[in-house]
Amino acid sequence: MTDELKHEIARVNGIRLHYVRGGTGEPVLLVHGWPQTWYEWRRVIPRLIAAGHEVIAVDMRGSGDSDKPATGYDSNTVAGDLHALVTHLGFERIRVVAHDNGARVAYAYAANYRHQVKSLVFLESKILGIESEDDAEKEYWHFGFHQAPDLAQLLVTGREREYLNYFFTTYAYNPRAITESDLDEFVRCYSAAGGLRAGFEFYKAFPESARQSRELAARKLDIPVMAWGGSHCMGDISFRSMQQVAHHVEGGVIPECGHWIAEEKPEFIATEILNFHRKHS
Repeated sequence: MTDELKHEIARVNGIRLHYVRGGTGEPVLLVHGWPQTWYEWRRVIPRLIAAGHEVIAVDMRGSGDSDKPATGYDSNTVAGDLHALVTHLGFERIRVVAHDNGARVAYAYAANYRHQVKSLVFLESKILGIESEDDAEKEYWHFGFHQAPDLAQLLVTGREREYLNYFFTTYAYNPRAITESDLDEFVRCYSAAGGLRAGFEFYKAFPESARQSRELAARKLDIPVMAWGGSHCMGDISFRSMQQVAHHVEGGVIPECGHWIAEEKPEFIATEILNFHRKHS
C-alpha cells in the first residue's frame, strides 16, 4: 500500500511538513494523534482511495518526518499549519478525519476556517476546556506528567520503545493490532532528534489550547460531524464532547475497540467514514 503513496514535503508557516498523498477524487485530510504519525492511517487509506477519495495524511509539526520547532503547539497554530498545507495543495474545501490530539487540532481547524471544511470525523478525543476548567491538566495521568518541565523527556529518553508500547498495550482492546514493525516506525519517529520533546510540547500547550477552544465553542459548528470512541477507552466521551460544540453530530461507541481505532477497527471506521461522506455529499 505505502508504495502507491507519494511522500512529499511542503514549506508552510515557516516549517517543513511531511505528508503522504494518494488517490484521486474528493480530498480528505487525515490527522494523527500521539504517539503516532501519518502511519496510523495505513489500513484506512487504501479503503478511502478505492472509494474515490484523494487522501492526504500529514505529520503535524513536531511529529514524524516534519520539522520539530521549539514553539507553536497550541491547537490554533497547528490548525493554521494544516490550513496552510491544504491551501498550498490548491484545495478550496476539504473533509477532515482526525484522532486523539490531532482531533483537537482538527476541531480548531473546522472552527477557525468554517467555510473551508466540508465535514469533520472526530475519533477518540475530547475538546478540552469546555466541561472543566482543569481537564487540560488532569483528564489523564500522563497529561500532567508530559506537562512537567523537562521531566518526561528526562525519564523516557532511551526508553522510548517501552514507554510507547505501554500506551499501545494499555489503551487497546486488541493490543495485537499494533505489530512489532508498527511499533518500530513510531519509535523511529519519537526517538529521533527532538521527537520526544516535540510530542510533549503538544501537552504543555493544552491549557492554551483549552482557552482557545472555549472561545471557538461560543459559536457551534454547522458542518456535519461524526464522533466515535472505543468501548474500551473513551466510550461516549467523544460523541458527547462534539455535541457541545457542533449542531449536527452522528456516531457513538465502537464495540470491542480501544483507543487505536484506525488500527483496531480499520474496516469499520473506513466504512463509517465513507457512508458519512456519501450521506453529506
